[in-house]
Amino acid sequence: MIFRDATADPSDLERAAAYPADGPVPALSAEKVREEFAENRMRPAWTWFAEDGDGDILARALWWGRADSARPIALDCLQVRAGVADPAGVAAGLLAAGHASFGNLPGYTVPLPRGWRAAPPLAEAVAWRREAAHRTGLTREIERLRYEWTPQAGTAEPTGRLAFREGTDEEFLDAFVRLSHGSLDLATRNELLSRDAEQLAREDFDFYLDCPGERSWWRLAHLPDGTLAGMAIPSATPYHRNVGYLGVVPEQRGRGLIDEILAEITRFHAAAGAERVTATTDTVNVPMAAAFDRAGYQVTEIRLVLESPSELR
Repeated sequence: MIFRDATADPSDLERAAAYPADGPVPALSAEKVREEFAENRMRPAWTWFAEDGDGDILARALWWGRADSARPIALDCLQVRAGVADPAGVAAGLLAAGHASFGNLPGYTVPLPRGWRAAPPLAEAVAWRREAAHRTGLTREIERLRYEWTPQAGTAEPTGRLAFREGTDEEFLDAFVRLSHGSLDLATRNELLSRDAEQLAREDFDFYLDCPGERSWWRLAHLPDGTLAGMAIPSATPYHRNVGYLGVVPEQRGRGLIDEILAEITRFHAAAGAERVTATTDTVNVPMAAAFDRAGYQVTEIRLVLESPSELR
């Protein structure tokens, strides 16, 4: 078996796009793959095949990054041909080859419908992907809810409980530090095992600064007396507007203020004409999920995130 990227032959990109997107795990359509190549978010060096001795494709892995990314950010699609005796082994070899070429271990997000564990074919397809990911260093798992807001859901009017204002970089860094304490977000809790809150705050700040959204969108949330209550960071992806980052400082939690902050972000995007606003939260973060439900956001899929415990974002 040969593992190789798609840089050897110009026809490789069309072969990658045309590879059948079958099987129970959702996969990108050929049209969508071609679009990603055209926008430089997928590239020949980030597209890998497992081939048999006759050059037939047994497996395909498509990694993704932003148009200006130096290295891939995430594995977007992993497929092994039906009937392959050891799909986990083939997939693991493919991932290992890609990781060695990139010099990093991009995470893998598997999009799934609700109730996927109760569907045996789907659960089996997830199982070999999970095994392949684990074999190649992606051993940390987080299950997330992917939410979506559309204008039909409407927006809540401001209540006056919070005032929102712009802030300095130092103020936002301090807010990131404070919000990380006692967070229910698993990524935040995991990252705090290997770095202090100040270092994580700088990484989070830089991450959102580098997203397609604008720094001028960010807001600090204050009580009427000027006390910091939390912050709202509306953001964007290459495809649509996004909730980004939001939270309430520990001493103000439990008062329903998260609803006020989420409503501010939703109003901001709606005022800009957004037809879709996406968001994600961990399945274990019940208060945040409930806030999205109350704000009219709908769950569109489950995301099983497989990542390296040591890989920096």
